[in-house]
Amino acid sequence: MPLFNVRVYGILIDSKKRVLVSDEFIRGNYFTKFPGGGLEFGEGTRDCLKREFKEETNLDVTIGEHIYTTDFFQISAFNNTDQILSIYYFAHADEPIELITHDIPFLFSPHQVADANGESEVFRWIEWNNLNEATVSLPIDKVVVKMLKNN
Repeated sequence: MPLFNVRVYGILIDSKKRVLVSDEFIRGNYFTKFPGGGLEFGEGTRDCLKREFKEETNLDVTIGEHIYTTDFFQISAFNNTDQILSIYYFAHADEPIELITHDIPFLFSPHQVADANGESEVFRWIEWNNLNEATVSLPIDKVVVKMLKNN
């Protein structure tokens, strides 16, 4: 039975005009996406994003302006019976950002990608001037990057 999968993502831009992305290894595939994740039952979208940032980065964030909500049909990259609905907001760090990041995409240690069915995540900053549709993997993220760069 087809299901809707609601995802909430944050665009965090630091004082150096860099955008935070998550390089992820998921079930044998590599993706670059914005931080965030799945909405849980009983949760609002802003609360979801605050929770996801805390879980993934250990950062407390304030959720800012709404950027975009998916307005086209998108099937899930992970389950071909789910339709994805993604919601994007700006996120602002409430504290100094002390997050381990890498400069090289997908810089995983061997144990992080040893299990082909496993999942791992590392973070990376992308300079605003280097951000483009090719720097992210997911179709809806590409739409958001194009919107951000055109504004």
